[in-house]
Amino acid sequence: MIRYTVCASPLGDILLVANADALTGLHFVDQKYLPEKTYEWVRDGFLPVLTEARRQLAEYFTGERREFDLPLAPTGTEFQQAVWMKLREIPYGTTTSYGAIAQRLGQPTASRAVGAANGRNPLGIIVPCHRVVGSAGSLTGYAGGLERKQALLALEQGQQTLLPSG
Repeated sequence: MIRYTVCASPLGDILLVANADALTGLHFVDQKYLPEKTYEWVRDGFLPVLTEARRQLAEYFTGERREFDLPLAPTGTEFQQAVWMKLREIPYGTTTSYGAIAQRLGQPTASRAVGAANGRNPLGIIVPCHRVVGSAGSLTGYAGGLERKQALLALEQGQQTLLPSG
């Protein structure tokens, strides 16, 4: 059974998805690549992992939290999983490029594949795909939209405060 809830954020509503024990998805409700809801999905705002994810996100958006401490269980290919692990190593407030991640994976010619895996990251913000930029530092692709990517980077670099939404 898949549990989910929707929570408000300063950047728009966020869909949180979990199995019984771990967070499996964090998506802006209007982003690309949303998971398809099936009969297995049950809305549950009280599942402990979903409650804790909401709390930690609220702390992140107010600048109180720099790292997330949640059980995670993203679904993806072996390559995607490897990319997502590398994304979790990018320090708060910094950025890196697709090519640099490909280098760290030992696959220096795989920057496009890294970009594709980055775009399919099912745990946005927590697995910080927004910290990956083009080789010249340009803001490129973000399933949640470039304005959100820019806002997340500005928050992490201390240039902006994101207040809780209404």
